[in-house]
Amino acid sequence: QAANVVGGKGGGRPDMAQAGGSLPEQLNEALATATTWLQQQL
Repeated sequence: QAANVVGGKGGGRPDMAQAGGSLPEQLNEALATATTWLQQQL
């Protein structure tokens, strides 16, 4: 989800993932998206 915000893709294993993108100016929004997702998982 966060990778989509920065125009990228992600992947990995169930216990480890990584992502990248081509819109670094959207990094703060991507981090906020990741934070929200993590809070929902707890």
